Amino acid sequence: MVSLNVKVFADGADKAAMLELYNNPIVKGFTTNPTLMRQAGVSDYRAFAHDVLQVIRDRPISFEVFSDDFDEMEEQALEIASWGRNVYVKIPITNTLGAPSNRLISKLAAAKVQLNVTALLTLVQVRSVIPCLADGPSSYVSLFAGRLADTGCDPVPVMKSAVDMLKAHSNIELIWASPRELLNIFQANSVGCHIITVTRDVLRKMELIGKDLTEYSLDTVKMFRNDAVKAGYSLKRRTAATPGS
Repeated sequence: MVSLNVKVFADGADKAAMLELYNNPIVKGFTTNPTLMRQAGVSDYRAFAHDVLQVIRDRPISFEVFSDDFDEMEEQALEIASWGRNVYVKIPITNTLGAPSNRLISKLAAAKVQLNVTALLTLVQVRSVIPCLADGPSSYVSLFAGRLADTGCDPVPVMKSAVDMLKAHSNIELIWASPRELLNIFQANSVGCHIITVTRDVLRKMELIGKDLTEYSLDTVKMFRNDAVKAGYSLKRRTAATPGS
């Protein structure tokens, strides 16, 4: 097993997959969001959360508010926080109008709600939220490194700067969110990021770590050949039709 300092959190909302990953010793926590829940066919938010929490009791797990109104967001956050001591409440950095959530984050942190501030994409946002969380309980800041990379921006120096910003605050951990490939786990580890959220598809690739590259090349050639055979592809030269046929 590869040795990592960064903690791996499983990202998803498929109950069966979450319970399967709960038995994987590399998985130290879980994160969800409304989009993942919808994709997984979750229709009852509260029932789903309570069902999962019957099993996952000893590792951190994040559930997100979904209101766009800050007062209602607060009500949702307080209910979600009541579901378990291992629960972290995800609060987006702004609402859909772009209004900052900082005041709400400060209020919830003062009430000792464990938070996961999510959907951050800039260091300015990271800097703005630190004072809101600094005197509160354990909390996370989710910086979406994968989405940064999607825009053509190298996320590594950005994540390193964010790590440096948080060094003075032992209660705040940085999450490398929305990774795109296995390499991101090692990048997150190398810059000192505390946590990385990983989908089951990426986790499955961990069995490739250290694989002989010549052997991997041969496996790739075999895959292409086998798929061509299974598809029945042929480029045999067709014989010309004879006159009158």
